Formats: sequence, C-alpha cells, structure tokens
Amino acid sequence: MEKEKIRKEKVLNPMNGYVMLFLGVIGIIGGIGVIVAGSVIGAGAGAGSAWTISLSVCVGVVLLVLAVILLCGLKVLNPNEAYVFALFGNYYGTLKREGFFWVNPFCSALNPTVKGTPVVTGKVEGASAAFSVGNSVKKVSMRTMTLDNKKQKVNDLLGNPVEIGAVVIWKVENPTKAVINVENYKNYLSIQCDAIIRNTARQYPYDTNEGGDEKSLRGSSQEIAEIMSQELQEKTVEAGIKIIDVRITHLAYAPEIASAMLQRQQASAIIDARQKIVEGAVGMVEMALGRLSEAEVVDLDEERKAAMVSNLLVVLCGNREAQPIVNSGSLY
Repeated sequence: MEKEKIRKEKVLNPMNGYVMLFLGVIGIIGGIGVIVAGSVIGAGAGAGSAWTISLSVCVGVVLLVLAVILLCGLKVLNPNEAYVFALFGNYYGTLKREGFFWVNPFCSALNPTVKGTPVVTGKVEGASAAFSVGNSVKKVSMRTMTLDNKKQKVNDLLGNPVEIGAVVIWKVENPTKAVINVENYKNYLSIQCDAIIRNTARQYPYDTNEGGDEKSLRGSSQEIAEIMSQELQEKTVEAGIKIIDVRITHLAYAPEIASAMLQRQQASAIIDARQKIVEGAVGMVEMALGRLSEAEVVDLDEERKAAMVSNLLVVLCGNREAQPIVNSGSLY
C-alpha cells in the first residue's frame, strides 16, 4: 500500500500567486500601519498609552509575520520544470504548470540531486559576500538532457578488450518517481547506463568474418544501440525517466591490441581481394579456352593448354605489369 502511494503522482492546482502577493503586501502595509497608528494614538491617550502601544505593536508584528509567511509560499515555475513538495515528511503533491503560484508555505521542495542549500560567493563593493540560493535549485528539470557516458574498457564476446562509449538522450517524465523512488536519479541513470553498456558489449564480438550473419559491435552498432535503449528504459522506468535515444559514440580495440588487430584486418582484406582476383582470372581463362575451341582458331593439346593457363594466370594475378615476349618460332 505504501509503495503504491509513493508511485501515484498528485498534481497540485495552486492558487494564483498575484492574488496572494497582493494580500501579503497589504498585510505588511497593514502591520506597519497598525504599529504607527497605535504609537500615535497611544502618545496622546495619557494614562492608557502604554497598553495601547503594546497592543498595536503586538497586532502589527503578528500581521507582519503572517504576511511574510504568506509571501514564502510564492513560487515561480518556468516551462518544462516541476516542483515536488513534501509537508512534514509526507508527500504533498507535484506542481508542473508554468507560471506564478502560491502553495502552502510550510511545504518543502524535494530534489535529491541538490545536497543542501548551495552558497554562491561574490563581491559587493569590494567586500566578499555569500548569497544563499533558495528553492529555485530544488526545481526538477523536465527538459531533454544528454548523458555523455565516457569510454570504458570491456571484453567482447571473444575476450578481446575493446573501448566503448555512448551518449544517452533522456528526460524526466514523472518528477514524483524521480525524486521519491530513487536516491539520486541522475546518478542512478549514469550507473545503470554503465552497467548496460558493459553487459551488452560482452554479448557480441567486436567484428565478424566476412559473410557472417551474427551481430557485431562494429557491424550492427545501430541495432545494438536500440537494444541498449530498450534495456535502459526498463531499468529507469521506476525512476520516472524516459530514454529518448542511445548512440554509440566511440568503439575501438584497446590500445594494447589495436596494432595486432589492424594487421589482422589488413591481412583478411588482402586475402579476400586475392580470392576475388583469382576467381575472376579463372573465369577469364575458361572463357578464353572455350572461345578458342568454339572458333577453331588453334588446336591445342593438353600440355599447351596448361602452359597457356599458367601464362594467363600469371598475367591476370600478378602485382606487376606483364612484359610481352614474342615467339617467332613454332609453338611445338
């Protein structure tokens, strides 16, 4: 029951702040007026002046205190911001509407990402001074934000150390859950992102051989990023966070094996290129022999065919340009 009550968000419909501001100003003016009026009347009252002054001062002070307390409930909320209030330790409600409002002045705003009341140090007329920042820092931002997850070293499916980094685009969708259900929703998101990146990187190899159908970190980065986004959303839904997108920004072998892996990739590329060249050369030789046989240009025995095949393969598969040799004698 308690868990359900915490998860349920109560949206506040506060009073107009301008009306309460007007009443507060009237209270301050009235309190000062009562004190001044009582003092003036008491000065000419003779024997009862002390009692009259004391009564007017008490009433004026009460009006001033009430007016100040009333003004403490004024809140200004910008677009895409929210207040989560607690009253004497209990959840009171959430304010999401932008504007100028008045809420219970005894309510305190909650935001676990802000520890204590920050103090900003500045200078006033050459002297240093400290300015206390009030409840404005207690607002929960509902704007779209970016979490830059720094690159970290993990082992892929094959045990090769790789470096991977990602950027998470997110926003607070439910400020009540973000403030109450977790200790610090920003740290919670960062830790969950680190864990999911490490766990996902361990499930896939960095790269696959040509023709392989399995997913890899390098060849299927977009699909893997979508998988990480779904898993991260499942982990952060209780924190009131919505994951908009996840992008892999850095992916490379670790420095200690990067050189060896580069040589391996180069060797694989050379082998693949040679294989294609040989396949093409064999096809051209077969076509040449077939065309010569069909046209009956020359009748070659098996030995001469073997020599012709050898020469053509050398010409087609060699790295250097072939030097033609003119045979002025007989083929036999």
